[in-house]
Amino acid sequence: MSSNTVRRVAALAAAAALPAGLILTGVGAGVASAADPACVQSSHDTKSDWSTVWVTHTYDKSVSAAEVAAGTNVTYKIVVGTTGIGNPYVNTIRDYAPAGFGAPISVKVTSYHFAQGQVTEAVTPEPNGDGGWRVSSTGWFVNSGNQVTAEFTYKVPDNIAAGTKVTSGGIDVSGTVGVGTTKTGLTSCFNVRAKNPGEAVLGSADGAGLGSSQGQMSSTGSISDVLGDTITRVINNGS
Repeated sequence: MSSNTVRRVAALAAAAALPAGLILTGVGAGVASAADPACVQSSHDTKSDWSTVWVTHTYDKSVSAAEVAAGTNVTYKIVVGTTGIGNPYVNTIRDYAPAGFGAPISVKVTSYHFAQGQVTEAVTPEPNGDGGWRVSSTGWFVNSGNQVTAEFTYKVPDNIAAGTKVTSGGIDVSGTVGVGTTKTGLTSCFNVRAKNPGEAVLGSADGAGLGSSQGQMSSTGSISDVLGDTITRVINNGS
């Protein structure tokens, strides 16, 4: 039997082994669980002192999901804003991921651009020298109607066990008009869950040379879509 035929049979067998209810209803019904109240997904802080001329600046950090599987991607969102008349410019945002995480896979920043409004751009992160990662600009404009948002995406290490609570480090911001600050307590937490059936199938398919380049799916994806895509690739590879 050819190697292509073996791979086709393996993928089809994996699809057939999944519960029909999961294939019909999607991933969410199969992996839902109660969030741990001690593991807080987002945090918020402010700054208002002589350096801000008593204008309140706001700082938020959140993680993209309450539960994430090892080996998949997770995104931390940092938002810097102001509630008063001050118009600071933020020129550097530093993120501190959980211990053991590698370099960001990608980073994007959304900020106000004159005559264009809010614009999202991919930016290149640089190591900060203290375990953090930073993105910089000549200045991202902030006012009461326009925040600046940085989103750092990382891969969750493969060796983190399901049930583990993963808490990030804080943030650091530099800029004008008193917006600069270090917020070590501005953290985010998620629970590590077991891989859902779609992620497990794609992970196995990757091992046989059949999966996607990322070897994962989002926790909100449809298993039927994933299986259909996987089986289509198997058939095409074998043709």
